[in-house]
Amino acid sequence: MAFFQCDFYSNVLGMAMTMNVILPAAPAGTRYPTLYLLHGLSDDHSIWQRRTSIERYADEYGIAVVMPNGHRSFYTDMKQGHRYWSYISEEVPALAKSWFPLSEERDRTFAAGLSMGGYGAFKLALRRPDVFSHGASLSGALDMANRWTDDDFFPDAEYRRIFGGREELQGSDDDLFTVAEKLAASGDAKPRLFQSCGTEDFLFDMNERFRDHANALGFDLTYEEAPGGHEWGYWDTHIQRVLEWLPIEKR
Repeated sequence: MAFFQCDFYSNVLGMAMTMNVILPAAPAGTRYPTLYLLHGLSDDHSIWQRRTSIERYADEYGIAVVMPNGHRSFYTDMKQGHRYWSYISEEVPALAKSWFPLSEERDRTFAAGLSMGGYGAFKLALRRPDVFSHGASLSGALDMANRWTDDDFFPDAEYRRIFGGREELQGSDDDLFTVAEKLAASGDAKPRLFQSCGTEDFLFDMNERFRDHANALGFDLTYEEAPGGHEWGYWDTHIQRVLEWLPIEKR
């Protein structure tokens, strides 16, 4: 097992950024199946390693894990700010593949994340199904257009800097409900989706809404819920379920 902290200059964002990468031991010439693992709103690229046993889990499956910093961006090309969608969907994979022996195959490239990162992972899978064959959301903030409330979790001013206004978000390519509809109507290959949320989580209602929407559109969705809130005990348990669900086997 090897761990790398990659400090680099992002041409897309125009600033120094960091991503952490886990590479399990493997024979020479191996090109790793790869999981792009995204953090939540108040976290950074280091959080999955600090709060879960993702290194141990990744080693069991022989999968590389790429964990980029996305700040408080919702992995979106912001209305007033930086182009975090272009960064996460184009620049990060290109850089990671240039530095490490990561698979170029769609069937071996996956995205997952928690909360804001669950939103980002589903956006990667639904907007770039040519690259990502599987997307997993844990306690995802999946229905941002209908969570337009000025509160301590996410103030109205921050919504507007990222998404513009609610009327701009609804029906756009940053509205997961709309993106799912467009992909279903396109006839293009759809990613497989995994969704999990605790029944005491404050985002549980929006997870139910997205589950019903994806099922109605005919997506291959594995949905799980269990007692739990918006907390790391739940995510540490359920990232293991994500790895079990992916088309890879324990070594």
